[in-house]
Amino acid sequence: MSPFTYERPTAPAEAAAAIERHPGAKFIAGGTNLLDLMKLQIEAPVHLVDVNGLGLNKIEPTTDGGLRVGALVRNTALAADERVRRDYGVLSRALLSGASGQLRNRATTAGNLLQRTRCPYFYDTDQPCNKRQPGSGCSAIGGFSRPLAVVGGSEACIATHPSDMAVAMRVLDAGIETVRPDGRTRVIPIADFHRPPGNTPHIDTTLERNELITAVTLPPPLGGTHLYRKVRDRASYAFALVSVAAVIQRDGSGRVALGGVAHKPWRDAAADAALPQGAKAATARLLADARPTHDNAFKVPLAERTLAAVLAQARSTS
Repeated sequence: MSPFTYERPTAPAEAAAAIERHPGAKFIAGGTNLLDLMKLQIEAPVHLVDVNGLGLNKIEPTTDGGLRVGALVRNTALAADERVRRDYGVLSRALLSGASGQLRNRATTAGNLLQRTRCPYFYDTDQPCNKRQPGSGCSAIGGFSRPLAVVGGSEACIATHPSDMAVAMRVLDAGIETVRPDGRTRVIPIADFHRPPGNTPHIDTTLERNELITAVTLPPPLGGTHLYRKVRDRASYAFALVSVAAVIQRDGSGRVALGGVAHKPWRDAAADAALPQGAKAATARLLADARPTHDNAFKVPLAERTLAAVLAQARSTS
């Protein structure tokens, strides 16, 4: 690792101010992704701002009947919370399908949303990668692209977002609360949180550099059958080739989001509207703009089959 300095503030705005004071600084919480990247010299922050002492580790009801999940709530605690299991089952299922128990015990809600891609070229510092080194090129385009994006990519990047939790939060229409150094706050809809790669794939989100996530808010429960299905190369400790998060009502209507196919959880209102017509119609709308490579073209029919399995399971349990 490169040398760095360290501090542990006691208030959210103070933490954001610490980032503003130190160009090249990073927040650290569970460290399950950042520390790995620091060891590989992919990330080399000159200053770490430890946010674990900010008290953002509670799950609380909101006035409209939803839940407010603190940014530092660990993935294990969120998946096990009785209210989440009862009212937001898709979220609990998604969390339990990700990583290992040991990692879930450390990983935080905000950190899960902020994960960097697991594209093999991003992790290989001998290969060009626009997400790691802007302007160097994308080795995945024309290279090994089996696990990478089939939709939403650009000429500069076809990396995917690795989070399972984020796919469930997208189908739930979660909001992401933040604070700036001057104490100003805002809520970013999760649909707007992850940026398309375009010509700047190194910028993953719409957060400002000195902006700290303080919580994620879940709207009032949707009801219906909550399902999460993840297809991967091996049964555990692997990232999704395709995943489906769905909330299906008794009449066949509902919501669906895909993981493993784009730079962010992938959802389209037209696909939601098409769900009563079946998996083929909904997938056609979700992946209408798909541009798969030779290596990952299988993801398009795989997404349809996975959604079909989810819809069949919803019908059998409703």
